[in-house]
Order: sequence, then C-alpha cells, then structure tokens
Amino acid sequence: QVQLVESGGGLVQPGGSLKLSCAASTVIFSVYNMGWYRQAPGRQRELVASITSGGTTNYGDSVKGRFTISRDNTKNTVYLQMSSLKPDDTAVYFCSAAYSGTYWGRGTQVTVSS
Repeated sequence: QVQLVESGGGLVQPGGSLKLSCAASTVIFSVYNMGWYRQAPGRQRELVASITSGGTTNYGDSVKGRFTISRDNTKNTVYLQMSSLKPDDTAVYFCSAAYSGTYWGRGTQVTVSS
C-alpha cells in the first residue's frame, strides 16, 4: 500500500504560477510511474502529466508548454510546476502512483481566478 499526499494548491490569479508536490510513502518510489490528474466540477478526471520510472514525461494537450512534471527519487516526491495558469485550470489535482497497482492521493484544490 502506498500513501500519497499532495500539497501546494491554492488560489492564484490568471497568468500566475503554482508548484504542487506529492510525497509518497514507499521505499521503492523510484520504480513507480507517477502522474498528475485533475477533475473539475461536472467533468471527467483527465491526465495532466506523467513521468515514468525512467524519467520519460507526457503531458495533456491543454497544458503542454505551461506545466512541467519532475521527480526527486531521493525525496520520494513528484512535482508539478504550473505556469501561465488559466481559469480553465481550476480543478482538484490528484497524484497517482502505478507499479504493482495504482494508488491515488486525496487531491489538492487549485483555483485560478481574479
């Protein structure tokens, strides 16, 4: 069982930046493929970004060029740097970890509004 704890969400103005963190409670963090997903009210959960155990990244079309996913295996943490935020980025952001199974965090709210 892996526990994931997201942090870093909050209220930000359009055009601003936020950095999300997700800390994982596992000693084998480096083997996990990690991802960030988001879900806005009335919408399906969608992939924001993912990073494999080998460091290969993938991004949803709506965030390419604005968001960057990274990981620090020494800290068992994955990050999501978000820039040029738009109101449409408002959602609950979830962290996921996949290896022998898929685990999810409880999410952190990101609100982009003036």
